[in-house]
Amino acid sequence: MKKVIVIGILGIIAIMAIYYAFIYFVPYSEGVRSGELIKVSHKGVVVKTWEGEMSQGISGAQIFPFSVLDKDKEVIRKLQEYQGNYVKLHYTERFATFFWLGDTKYFVTKVEKEQSPHLRN
Repeated sequence: MKKVIVIGILGIIAIMAIYYAFIYFVPYSEGVRSGELIKVSHKGVVVKTWEGEMSQGISGAQIFPFSVLDKDKEVIRKLQEYQGNYVKLHYTERFATFFWLGDTKYFVTKVEKEQSPHLRN
């Protein structure tokens, strides 16, 4: 009986590890979006995550919410520096997320400052 319980517990742990690895390492899509960076925050009560929003329209009706992993220190620094400016965000979309990674399925991996198309000479 003990052997069955141990095998069952090890099976559940293996399935959970495979699920986590799939969500973390297998991207659903990768892409680039441009817009005005309107928000960057470090939020959470128990687990703090980096979250942000980018406006992709003049009216602000098209908001792109995104998350940033804690390990991407350079991306976080650039997001804080470029807040309020027009930026290009490179991101990876995952199938799902876990609460300790971020609130969204979109994870920014690179930030570039761009010139706004509304203010060109």
